Amino acid sequence: MLLRLLLVLLFYSAGGVALAHKASDSYLTLNVVGNQAQGQWDIALRDLDFAIGLDANDDRAITWQELRSQHAAINSYASSHLQVSAGGADCALTPHQNLVDKHSDGAYSVLQFTLDCPAPITDIDIHYSLFFDIDPQHRGLLRLSHQDTTQTAVFSPAQAQQQLHLSSTTPGTVFGQYLLEGVWHIWQGYDHILFLLSLLLPAVFYRQNSNWHALPQFRPAGLDVAKIVTAFTVAHSLTLSLATLNVIDLPTRWVESAIAASVLLAALNNLVPLVTRRLWLVAFGFGLIHGLGFANVLKDLGLPQNLLLWSLLAFNVGVELGQLAIVGGFLPCAYGLRHTRFYQSIVFTGGSVLIAVLALIWLIERAFNLSVL
Repeated sequence: MLLRLLLVLLFYSAGGVALAHKASDSYLTLNVVGNQAQGQWDIALRDLDFAIGLDANDDRAITWQELRSQHAAINSYASSHLQVSAGGADCALTPHQNLVDKHSDGAYSVLQFTLDCPAPITDIDIHYSLFFDIDPQHRGLLRLSHQDTTQTAVFSPAQAQQQLHLSSTTPGTVFGQYLLEGVWHIWQGYDHILFLLSLLLPAVFYRQNSNWHALPQFRPAGLDVAKIVTAFTVAHSLTLSLATLNVIDLPTRWVESAIAASVLLAALNNLVPLVTRRLWLVAFGFGLIHGLGFANVLKDLGLPQNLLLWSLLAFNVGVELGQLAIVGGFLPCAYGLRHTRFYQSIVFTGGSVLIAVLALIWLIERAFNLSVL
């Protein structure tokens, strides 16, 4: 089970190498006024290229000319996967201009449009199916604004159709939405997970005479993991909050490259131990960097300004719950297998090597804007 978990993580991480911070998302923004909604839909170029083909000369670089020639195809493809109705009547979608914007994980096509509904919008039904037929992991992230309130929703194959009431936004609703967002994004942040696992892999060992030895009792391992997770949580919560509030603003490439470097160093430390005590300090130091990565995701999602701190708290709590679920699944298995050659050679050593290789690829791709795989 433990090996399967690690292999699954590595498989999905390798599937989106440089983009491993997050899975496939699109960002749909609707601003409702009367019987109209002004819309903007940000869709990753890499996803559109896979779905309809944008790279005409197959040189692995999408130019503005290639994108412009496909504007009509993009509009047609996207609008065929979005149906909106209000008061039981369909709303007409009128596309406007197509732009390009950069998100934390690459370039996005930006579709601007207007929704015209037969009557003033008090509730809105949305059926979203973009990419679900080719990527079940894709999520559509909706931000719906009306007057001074903002609410969000996440579309998935299991929740492709949702109804939102413009007057139903409450602190409890917002907290629940952003709590789930926090859980989802830590589970999809493969670089964060592999960094955490790199620190957890040696938690069931102690270092003596230049060798790793299995701990005789669970308590030291549990305490060590508690310190690591707490330090990581405090650190990334701090920088996540500061970056989301625009107190800190660093270039995305720097942040994502530093995150990849942290994963690489944590994995290499298992193979060539330089830090064997107080790993919680390592978790805290690198956790400050990882928090900036979480902030990039949260900024892309958007926060309701009327409940800014409430939603930020919920997202942090969600991330922590997601981490605890990972730790709760990993640590008992690791402790139970700590004496076995399987854990010592395959999971610990082999897993650390694989994580280091993957992190090195991330680092090269992110730092130099290259495509290795």
